[in-house]
Amino acid sequence: MFTGLIRNLGTLESRRPRPGGARLVIAAEPELLERAEEGASICTNGACLTAAARGPRTWEADLSEETLARTTLGRLAPGALLHLEPSLRVGDPLDGHLVSGHVDGVGTLLERPRGEGIWRFAMPADLAPMTAPKGSVTVDGISLTVVDCGLDWFTVALIPETVRRTRLEGMTAGTEVNLEADPVGRFVARALSQGAAEDRLRRFAQGGWS
Repeated sequence: MFTGLIRNLGTLESRRPRPGGARLVIAAEPELLERAEEGASICTNGACLTAAARGPRTWEADLSEETLARTTLGRLAPGALLHLEPSLRVGDPLDGHLVSGHVDGVGTLLERPRGEGIWRFAMPADLAPMTAPKGSVTVDGISLTVVDCGLDWFTVALIPETVRRTRLEGMTAGTEVNLEADPVGRFVARALSQGAAEDRLRRFAQGGWS
């Protein structure tokens, strides 16, 4: 599990094809590399990857064809900035929200203000039942709070500090991002889709998760 708070940035050095997928080589800061021992989980632009190797300045991860198809990691160019977060340890503060690192879909930045303010993203329509005002959403691994949403879009409010410390600083309209819905919304939407009729689920849905 992760928190969605980005304290480490990395750079995509290369993406090499391999049978069944690809291998990423990612340059990172020493603080992050200390946590990237073989077998460790590192959330990379919102996708949970397993460290397969580590060097003096880089770590490597293998991506399956499924991950390449369902995230932006198969399309980013070498040199792309990446959000990196090591997995939670017992006792670590949970300052964001619980993030699984399982990407639900790819969205697109539609519009952003010049300074702080409301950013608008497009999302796949099947994420709408899991997205609600004041609920959480993860954008490229960043824990954010939904301001408003529709059937295929949502907005979030971003402060300058968040923008300055992440790859959002250079992001322009049309940029693709990995999205993860609030885990609570995911399971409630699944229960309702299966015909769950308990009153407490219906009340929860009426509060915005529908």
